[in-house]
Amino acid sequence: MSPAIPELPGVLGADEVARSADYLLAAQEADGGIPWFPGGHLDVWDHVECAMALTATGHTGAARRAYSWLATAQYPDGSWPAKLRQSRVAVPLRETNHAAYPAVGLLHHLLITGDEAFAREVWPTVRAGIGFAMGLRTERGEFLWARDPGGGPGDHALLTVCSSVHHGLRCAAELGARLGEEHPEWTAAADRLAVLINEREDVFADRSRFSMDWYYPILGGAVRGQAARERIKERWDAFVVPGLGIRCVSDQPWVTGAETSELVLALASMGEVDLGAELLGSISHLRDPDDGAYWTGYQFAEKVRWPVERSTWTAAAVILAADALSQTTPGARVFTDPPGCG
Repeated sequence: MSPAIPELPGVLGADEVARSADYLLAAQEADGGIPWFPGGHLDVWDHVECAMALTATGHTGAARRAYSWLATAQYPDGSWPAKLRQSRVAVPLRETNHAAYPAVGLLHHLLITGDEAFAREVWPTVRAGIGFAMGLRTERGEFLWARDPGGGPGDHALLTVCSSVHHGLRCAAELGARLGEEHPEWTAAADRLAVLINEREDVFADRSRFSMDWYYPILGGAVRGQAARERIKERWDAFVVPGLGIRCVSDQPWVTGAETSELVLALASMGEVDLGAELLGSISHLRDPDDGAYWTGYQFAEKVRWPVERSTWTAAAVILAADALSQTTPGARVFTDPPGCG
């Protein structure tokens, strides 16, 4: 029997989601890497997001190739270059959240497939990534955003990055426990990071113009309950453009599909399914009906697509949002009920 494909009646049909997954399959390169668009550059965070969307739509073989690719591009210290192009390093900087995110993807894959043997195969790559991230943790508990090619740590921490790292630490700890390898130091680091995210936003560089800083603390599992509801309400009008999606930056007339879908993931974790479905439906104008790809964004003052690209990670985020709202696969839990975030 074919696996169920996520769908939202009246918003996004299973056939439409399947076509978007086909776009990801067409973009995947022979070595398993999934670039931003066919023939384009690649970064590990977005590569993993695409792998998760492939798993959620039943393309588990393609997803396995994507996860196996990670080891081929990983540095000995557990990190990855910030950008690769056709397997060559384009930007040698190593970003903390890139190193932590494969843990989210691998737990998602395990929850859907139950393939523990494959999880054990990829586990050393994921563990090394978390190890790199832990090396950028300050005494206070936040994580510096990157390490430069010479080995120097970044001089600041970012709220979105640390929220994603928090998500990665929680998923890595659960993965380790499932595979018989406890890492209480990762749980302790996530606990401390959650306190900083909830109570000390002043330790993070100010990026409040960006919508990701608004919803990512919820998406990453650090902010829950009433605090999450208040956070969403506080800046809703600054970012949401009714009927079009959400702004990437509060002072720019530009809505983006990935940020909108990620906000939907955060709303799904809060139980706001109807609101999330309405928001996801609002970015249907970004969908290319020819092949199910999504344009990255729309500049509504000039009424033009911008940038003029159809990014794989935007299609992936839409698929994962549809799954989170519909609860079609058990992998949706990494967003709606991430481990250790109850």
